[in-house]
Amino acid sequence: MIPWIVLILFLIWPLQAEALEKYGRPLPSLENIDANGRESEESLFAGYFLTGVFAHNPSFAARPDNTGLVGLRHMLHLETDLYKQYLTFYTDQNFFSDRTNGWIELSEWDGTYALTGVVGHVSWRLQYERDTPIDRKGLAQAYADGLVTAKFQAVQDFPVWRRLLPNQNLTAYAGAGWLFHNTNYFARPDNTGRALFRYVAHADFDLYKNKVVLYGDVNMFTDRQADNQVNPTELDWIVGLAVRWRTSEVAVYLEQDQPLDRPGLVQKYVAVQYRMSFDISKGDLGIGRVETVPRPRP
Repeated sequence: MIPWIVLILFLIWPLQAEALEKYGRPLPSLENIDANGRESEESLFAGYFLTGVFAHNPSFAARPDNTGLVGLRHMLHLETDLYKQYLTFYTDQNFFSDRTNGWIELSEWDGTYALTGVVGHVSWRLQYERDTPIDRKGLAQAYADGLVTAKFQAVQDFPVWRRLLPNQNLTAYAGAGWLFHNTNYFARPDNTGRALFRYVAHADFDLYKNKVVLYGDVNMFTDRQADNQVNPTELDWIVGLAVRWRTSEVAVYLEQDQPLDRPGLVQKYVAVQYRMSFDISKGDLGIGRVETVPRPRP
């Protein structure tokens, strides 16, 4: 119950703060799972492109060594189903620019490569990520981790919901992960410690027919160099409001990354972002249609 309590408190508390989200995975799905079972088809080639501007950024760094300030963000997410919903490969390619260096020239590249899948209400993920500077030599951060989460969806798991709120939905998940390989991925925003465990919680509240979505994300790390390796040392929280039309979305995000076990650097920003998705299923090309359970997009 603790992750769900944390999630509820998160959704209530951070609305007064400043901040957006660095990675694409927490973003709400652009697809409506009730639309003719579209998410029940295997994707041959799917993903999205997004671009955003950090409209207010007092402290969110533009490189892994915490230099500069992010100005622009561009990201490409690609995925393909290897076996139904049970095994999917995806990659995220994130690029950032430094507003203190002319805004346009890219300063950081974060590359992520992962295998993921879902069985019933349980999702799993194996992932490798490497964050590197582009415009100069400097610190690179890399890790590999595993993550397991459990999902709740009101429309499916709470039958009375559809009758009471036919145009709304609530989707949430929570879980934990282990950074089993970590040379220098840090446990706090000030680049101290080394991350060991990860705790996550996420919620999408569909305000109206998947066209207006309020969502939030909590991500916590622990420090393998600390005396207590299971206590969180960093909290990254996100809250966003997305408005979408067909395969496009405009969103405003708030993110804040802060230490929990000691005073230290807090990174935060506000950003406005545009995202456009695409999905070519195997059924679209006549390869065959499969019956699967609805599954979340990474």
